[in-house]
Amino acid sequence: MVGKLRPSAWILAAAIILTALTLRSAVTVVPPLITSINNDLPLSATSIGILGMLPTAAFGLFGFLTPYVIRWASLEKLIILSILVGIVGQIARVLAPNTPLFLVFSVIAFGGLGAGNVLLPPLVKKYFPAKVGLMTALYVTALSLGTAIPAQLAVPIADATSWQLSLAAWAGISTIALIPWLVAFMSPRTTSNPASPRTPPAAVPAEADLVIKSSSATVSPAKAPKMNLWRSPTAWGLTLMFGCTSLNTYAMFAWLPAILTEAGLDRGAAGSMLALFAALGLPLSLAIPLIAAKMRNPFPAVLVMLGCFIAGYLGLLLSPASGTWIWVSLAGLGPGTFPLSLLLINHRTRTQLGAGALSGFSQGMGYTFACTGPLFFGLLHQWTGSWTAPFLFLFATLMLLGAGAWIICRPKMLEDDFAQAPVNS
Repeated sequence: MVGKLRPSAWILAAAIILTALTLRSAVTVVPPLITSINNDLPLSATSIGILGMLPTAAFGLFGFLTPYVIRWASLEKLIILSILVGIVGQIARVLAPNTPLFLVFSVIAFGGLGAGNVLLPPLVKKYFPAKVGLMTALYVTALSLGTAIPAQLAVPIADATSWQLSLAAWAGISTIALIPWLVAFMSPRTTSNPASPRTPPAAVPAEADLVIKSSSATVSPAKAPKMNLWRSPTAWGLTLMFGCTSLNTYAMFAWLPAILTEAGLDRGAAGSMLALFAALGLPLSLAIPLIAAKMRNPFPAVLVMLGCFIAGYLGLLLSPASGTWIWVSLAGLGPGTFPLSLLLINHRTRTQLGAGALSGFSQGMGYTFACTGPLFFGLLHQWTGSWTAPFLFLFATLMLLGAGAWIICRPKMLEDDFAQAPVNS
């Protein structure tokens, strides 16, 4: 049984890292090809707007639903299924005869990716409980590479072949990522699962047998009450931190070039600044989990990144055409709270059950909240004719980010929110 046994660690590490490499490719490969796609499938301004919101909306919906599905299947079966769904969606959308079907199959592809977002943290906790910081750093770095590379290669591949092949090519990477999971699932050379041999692989926010640690550090099995994460301060803290980080990041992805071109920069310079903003995610993805994993309470690191966000935004608002690279670099350091959020999924849970539930809730709700960011930022600019109101909106979300981070960074476990209160004798 895969729930009790596992193959060699290197196979699982390769599986996790390769899967992370595929979780954004179907998203970032599309924007550079909009003009080419429009030649065959007419995309109105509304369709393009919908296409821009679909990834985070699908990540939110399927991310939130995934923990409820885990009760019927193991983590390993579900990650295989999520990759297959992503492959089918990516291939089917390039064969779509019209725009509505292209959007529908894009949702299917993004749904597979959204499920993968939720499944990776509990898989890391299950197979690498002693190396959570290292594995989180590696897979979030792979996630960053998988975000940048497809966007960079989309147009050259399309020019050499077609936009259809440029989109579908990344399904091939997903197929490669599927191989080590199949090997892991079928391998007879397995050892006992070191994470929690007695804990079932299901990670659902529902009634389950958990091991609850008391304040005196003694361990006793207990029947946990229903894990209603809607009433968990820990879950809401991570949701605010994760969601507000993603909201700010996607708002900058969508509107930074417009802010800079309106300030007088040419399109090429504005594009380079957006590339700088995105590129800073790579070293942050590698460094933040390794550093924060050694901190009992990483909230001071959050304060540093919030300071970078605020300083960068103030510069972009007050002096966007002067010292632009400084403001963009500072703003680009702010999203270091994203890899920290993923690390905290495992650092603030004791069990696979808790990790899966917290991952699904925080990413599902967080991405749903994040998809509103670019929309409200743009609407506020349209209504007011300036960038002041949109940036005030982002400053407000940073306050929520800080409040959520203060809650989730405290050394308190999710399972403690559902521990039975001691009965006085």
